[in-house]
Amino acid sequence: MLESIKQTSEFLKLKTAIRPKIGIILGSGLGGLVDYLEDTDSFDYNVIPNFPVSTVSGHAGKLVFGTIQSVPVLAMKGRFHFYEGYDMKTVTYPVYVMKELGIEKIIVSNAAGGANPDFSPGDLMVITDHINNMGTNPLIGKNIDSLGPRFPDLSEAYSREWRELAKDVAKSMGISFREGVYLANTGPTYETGAEVRMARTLGADAVGMSTVPEVIVANYLGMKVLGISCITNMATGIATSKHSHSEVVAVAEMAGKKFCDWVAEIIKKS
Repeated sequence: MLESIKQTSEFLKLKTAIRPKIGIILGSGLGGLVDYLEDTDSFDYNVIPNFPVSTVSGHAGKLVFGTIQSVPVLAMKGRFHFYEGYDMKTVTYPVYVMKELGIEKIIVSNAAGGANPDFSPGDLMVITDHINNMGTNPLIGKNIDSLGPRFPDLSEAYSREWRELAKDVAKSMGISFREGVYLANTGPTYETGAEVRMARTLGADAVGMSTVPEVIVANYLGMKVLGISCITNMATGIATSKHSHSEVVAVAEMAGKKFCDWVAEIIKKS
């Protein structure tokens, strides 16, 4: 695995002169942030050594280097999911590559279902913590001590300092936001009403099918994490209509401008 990570990072270093400080993983419908990048170098996933390919509609499958407010960044326009049939090491592989490229901070975003009845579609939620309900963990297996500890600490999985900055920036920009706990399921099915009630009982405010594996690995590698969910639909039992992926993408795209403006300003001040 170490050899693969180095091979991927060396390929990218040869192809671009940009040395990113912040990594960004963009969820369904939130890929518009790449339009904020300047001086870009873009690579389709299928040309990058050892990189998997995104198979989900709404995930373009591009790795984009560039600058936002003069800050060098690397954005993933489309992520990999456990439900696509990839193992957890593959799902989280880009995070290892980001660390090898010298990135110490990562912003993760996702489209999520609102389990908190006080939420509404289009809300943006700063993730304060998460619940791993995926039945597995990306760090299972032999540990590579040179990468991180056998038993990583997750007491501050989402950087408190970065969360406070995000909130201050939102308030200064007049952007309304929520705060809450994100619960990750495997998917690809949307949750049943009973599962949403369970999630709510466990303390979740939003439910989804991603993010947690990448956040676990980022913490393992010593990276600081900021997480933002776009509430694209109310979860089963709260919603009054059936769910569809096209609805999720459409709502995320409508909230995208607010999300992008916010993240761009957070990056500027980070």
